[in-house]
Amino acid sequence: MRIAGFVRNSLIDYPHHIACVVFTPGCNMGCQYCHNKHLNVQNINIAEQEVFDYLTQNRGFLEGIVISGGEPTLQKDLGEFIKKVKALGFKVKLDTNGTNIKAVKKLMDQNLLDFVAMDIKAPFEKYKEVTYTDDDMQSIVALKDFLLNGSVDYEFRTTFINTLTIEDIITIAKSISGAKTFAIQKYRPNLAGETTHDDSEQNEAARAAGQFVGTVINRGL
Repeated sequence: MRIAGFVRNSLIDYPHHIACVVFTPGCNMGCQYCHNKHLNVQNINIAEQEVFDYLTQNRGFLEGIVISGGEPTLQKDLGEFIKKVKALGFKVKLDTNGTNIKAVKKLMDQNLLDFVAMDIKAPFEKYKEVTYTDDDMQSIVALKDFLLNGSVDYEFRTTFINTLTIEDIITIAKSISGAKTFAIQKYRPNLAGETTHDDSEQNEAARAAGQFVGTVINRGL
């Protein structure tokens, strides 16, 4: 599997676990606010063996691995990579934008995933305004429903970019009504002249979203 980034220790990327994080290159969305755009254009290749050597050497310390991106489900050999990770005894968390439900379901059917974090970029009717692509909304909605009704641990998460409003966050929360966890992520501007919501606005959005989901995490405040 192609790996473009490797964070060896993280206390925040896998809830309640110490994990390392691998980043895969390439994404099928064009979100302008993405902080990982460099993974799509730079020819960075980290050898799988480097990751597996690190996992093997740190079995008593690390509990899991996070596979993020980019969009990991674009990697054809994602399943084979995860099988090797599971064989070493580690838990696996997958970060996904939800556009490839077939790939995610296949991984689940093989008991290869312990946690899925799915991005909800915007209210479904506003996706193109945020991603700048013609997304497979059928897959996105279907995976959302599949996670809500499945047995694998999960969270939904939205980055509270400046083009989203508190009303948009409420709409998203309603669309995932009954969800175990909804993380609202603070946006850190990475383009000149950008603004971001202040903490009070994000707190207000979180309080409003809490009417519809089990737990709201205000991430990044």
